[in-house]
Amino acid sequence: MIYIAAMTDYVIAPTGTSGARTGAIKLHGPEAFEGMRRAGQLAAATLDAIVPHMRPGVTTAEIDRIVYRFIRDHDALPATLGYRGYTHSSCISINHVVCHGIPGDKPLRSGDIVNVDVTPILDGWHGDSSRMYLIGDVPLKARRLVDVTYDCLMVGVAAAKPGTHMGDVANAIQRHAEAHRYGVVRDFCGHGVGRLFHDAPEVVHAGKPGTGPELKPGMIFTIEPMINIGRAEVKLLDDGWTAVTRDRSLSAQFEHSVGITSGGCEVFTFSPAGWHKPPY
Repeated sequence: MIYIAAMTDYVIAPTGTSGARTGAIKLHGPEAFEGMRRAGQLAAATLDAIVPHMRPGVTTAEIDRIVYRFIRDHDALPATLGYRGYTHSSCISINHVVCHGIPGDKPLRSGDIVNVDVTPILDGWHGDSSRMYLIGDVPLKARRLVDVTYDCLMVGVAAAKPGTHMGDVANAIQRHAEAHRYGVVRDFCGHGVGRLFHDAPEVVHAGKPGTGPELKPGMIFTIEPMINIGRAEVKLLDDGWTAVTRDRSLSAQFEHSVGITSGGCEVFTFSPAGWHKPPY
């Protein structure tokens, strides 16, 4: 993965407008941080709202409808709906699906591990987050993967602070995952977020310390490691969206939207209910 912005490619984000994606890293002010707090909390509340419905027999299409209604009831829009032709309000990825699983008529089954990824747009700001759910009686091996993946997210968050580099965040995640003999997906990454759904910088989850853009106050981006119980390689299905592990091994992911402050890293998408990782 090649970083799309060099260390010196930073711009002050325009106030009140989306601006164009130029490849430069935007440095945001207090208005953006407040907007992202509201949008991030709505994303987290959406993921909280589906907790009672994540059970055997419920279809992923039903979950997607609940997501849509919750976001609309809170005067927001789901960013994925209509995005590049996508026709759903969430991505729902089950077991060996790495990311971008398409909701449908398939019912959840006991033993499944499921990622739900949502991005409400509230007052023009994108709150992007995903979380894992355990369905029924989940084997220990799968639960362990989910736990380690959450820890990978949080060691990445802990490494994100002014003066460090994206490579430091990536390396912290990679070292933690590989200490458990898990594979870190390279084909997909986190991204800048704000008034644009996807912006610079790219946020990779495996890399060398001291490489990539320097983190500076005002940067806003997602950290969203995808961790496989087997090899890191993935493939894209014919639908053009669904990415799965090549070896059919289980995969898990957690995602937070964060902002770099003068003192560290602010997480915008913590669960209001305290449901940070399963069991909830």
